[in-house]
Amino acid sequence: MTPTARASHIEFEVVDNPDESRYEARTPDGEVVGACDYRRSATPEGSRIVYPHTFVLPELEGQGIAATLAHHALDEARDQGAQVVPACWFMEGYIERHPEYQDLVER
Repeated sequence: MTPTARASHIEFEVVDNPDESRYEARTPDGEVVGACDYRRSATPEGSRIVYPHTFVLPELEGQGIAATLAHHALDEARDQGAQVVPACWFMEGYIERHPEYQDLVER
């Protein structure tokens, strides 16, 4: 089931777009208002997901869209048994503020 979220003034759902290698925050009319890019790879220990970039449309920043994307991406990584590499400042900060995800970070 795809989660639907409501930020301060906008409703959106998080959708995996594997063709673009990213999770997208889409409004009910299909507009992409934010995304969390990912790069998956295999490792001797299992799998790794690198998050190189997260963005939200400037006019919608500060409404929790990026946090919802991060939460969804990290929950998916946990479900897949993957280790993560937070290569963008937002994902790194999100994990620092949410210790429940720190065990996912590749050491």
